[in-house]
Amino acid sequence: MKYFREKPFGVMAAMLVVGGVFVSGLSGEEVGARWGTAEKEREYYRIVNIPIPKGKVIEAGAFTVAKDGRLVVGTRRGDVYFLKGVDEKKPNPTYERFATGLDEIFGLTFKGKALYVTQSCELTRVLDVNRDGQADRFETVSDGWGYANYHEYAFGSNFDKHGNLYVALGLSSSYHSRALFRGWVMKVTPEGKTVPIASGLRSPGGIGMNEHGALFYIESQGPWNSSCSLKAITPGSFMGHPVSFNWYKYAPNMGPMPVKPKSGGRIVTEKERVKELVPYAVIFPYIRMGRSITGFVVDWTKGKFGPFEGQMFLGDYTQSIIMRATTEKVNGVWQGACYPFREGLATGLLNVQFTPKGNLICGGTNRGWPVRGIKPFAIERLEWTGKMPFEIKRITIRPKGFKIEFTKAVDRVTGGDVKSYQVSTFTHIYHAGYGGPEVDKTKPVVGGVKLAADGMSAVITLDKVTLGHVHEFDLGGLRSRDKEALLHRHAYYTVNEVPRDR
Repeated sequence: MKYFREKPFGVMAAMLVVGGVFVSGLSGEEVGARWGTAEKEREYYRIVNIPIPKGKVIEAGAFTVAKDGRLVVGTRRGDVYFLKGVDEKKPNPTYERFATGLDEIFGLTFKGKALYVTQSCELTRVLDVNRDGQADRFETVSDGWGYANYHEYAFGSNFDKHGNLYVALGLSSSYHSRALFRGWVMKVTPEGKTVPIASGLRSPGGIGMNEHGALFYIESQGPWNSSCSLKAITPGSFMGHPVSFNWYKYAPNMGPMPVKPKSGGRIVTEKERVKELVPYAVIFPYIRMGRSITGFVVDWTKGKFGPFEGQMFLGDYTQSIIMRATTEKVNGVWQGACYPFREGLATGLLNVQFTPKGNLICGGTNRGWPVRGIKPFAIERLEWTGKMPFEIKRITIRPKGFKIEFTKAVDRVTGGDVKSYQVSTFTHIYHAGYGGPEVDKTKPVVGGVKLAADGMSAVITLDKVTLGHVHEFDLGGLRSRDKEALLHRHAYYTVNEVPRDR
């Protein structure tokens, strides 16, 4: 008996092989630790199945919304469907196939009457010229990268305010860069010019704008990445995996190739030596917060989805869960926090999208790797019940600690007690090996707490805030003014910088 480890979008999926035969259906413990909050979560956010017609295989890899409100779904098998009725109380939507013959769709967005499709081999503009509901023109916008191997996925963003679209390219066979610009981010301009802007990606799971309009992508756990993370993309940046350095000679706009990072150190010190290296903005502790994080979307629903307006919602493939993340820029560097949200989805999630009525559509597949969800593919709707959960809403850093905001008022007794705020820290080894343990652990002392008069936030001071460390919060001792415990007691803030004054 032996285990082989392979990754879809960075999944650390242990594929059990017994006598040369693949055995599927790994246990929950093997797939990942559970938060244990699903029963309570459903009081606030219910999961509604979106029926898929019998005989159709819809492995959703990308979503967008058409001007008429229909949900547009791109699939791994290369089809594009328009769905009408996903927001109905008891959904039974119609499915109209708009296009077929594409390949592994992981990006959909509209510009005018054209649908732009990011597939593994190219960015394609798809049009219905004769207006019969079927695509009849497929135009290559950009094919400025190579595609010849398994795992060479391409993830596309929406258009930015300047009309640019960005494509994040996964490596060849998960470990190599054998085709042009694999492991890079490409900018496609309104004129159709393709410009490489960042190197060092491993296995992206999604790309787009954060809540502040800055470009981010999801990176997967693997070589040079000890856990999944959100990373900010800026022109000329290096994301940490040096295997794609071989393409710098084709990217003169990027300048000289960066200094190769040293394996075995810490990113907080290596970024001082490798000036182009971008530190992780938000680290998702492995297992506790996902194993293979995928597509993300920002909540701009104006409260239709609850109290998390302006926050990022992210799916996870292996654990079939949804998480939240918030980011902020400190001393010119991006960093932020992640939070549990909802478990119990039916399949491995590849992407998420908000609907016009403020529901979160979640979709994906279990093809190729074990996942917690029991369905081979599914589309589901997360909807807010209208009941307010008691949650950690957002954590931001302060010069000597952190500000913690809540969705409901905290009572004065527990909220004013420093013992209610447990904080520990860790970091990872920055190395060429696959994944890595949590190391250099510390236990800072919470020296003080100031609870706001309305109970909606607290500022805590620590004896030390450690650069390069994830600060893990356990706030299980807090109670709301109506005596509720937090729905999710943990949150994780990645510290790259400490503000000089705030």
